[in-house]
Amino acid sequence: MKIITESPRLMIREFTLEDAPAVLHFNTPELVNRYTGDAGVCTTLTDAEDIIRTIWLVEYQQYGFGRWAVVVKDTNTVIGFCGFKNETRINAVDIGYRLHPDYWGMGLATEANQACIDYAKAHMDLDVVYAYAADANTGSINVATKLGMVYHSQYQEGELTFNRYEILLKAGGSIDNV
Repeated sequence: MKIITESPRLMIREFTLEDAPAVLHFNTPELVNRYTGDAGVCTTLTDAEDIIRTIWLVEYQQYGFGRWAVVVKDTNTVIGFCGFKNETRINAVDIGYRLHPDYWGMGLATEANQACIDYAKAHMDLDVVYAYAADANTGSINVATKLGMVYHSQYQEGELTFNRYEILLKAGGSIDNV
């Protein structure tokens, strides 16, 4: 288990297969996937294991990063994910998160993602990072803006309209029109 970074209340670390029950737990509530396009993707323990094995563990090997486990320090409970994804559809890196609804409204999403941004500035070779949020998802839009991300553009995917946000991580870097 590789610890990536920490914040006052959270530890951010790589997922392991032992986290499958937690991955299933934070993906099960319908509210969690309302705006993600992932509804119904993780409904069994096998689904959760497959996500860890075939997506996250592969991304750690391939890119050196991926979605990481968000762990509450006080209870050692995995409550969701945060971190980066090499989004090949746009040839750029995005930051995202997903938390169980029991942990919404406490500032944990902002805290976790700020820790990731700080980690990226210090340890990753990224100039710019993007975030995507359905325009109806005010919670995620608030997280993006609290991180210092700025509105970039809007696009349609199926029935949902998404806002794209960006943040420049390195001085002298450039923001491309994605």
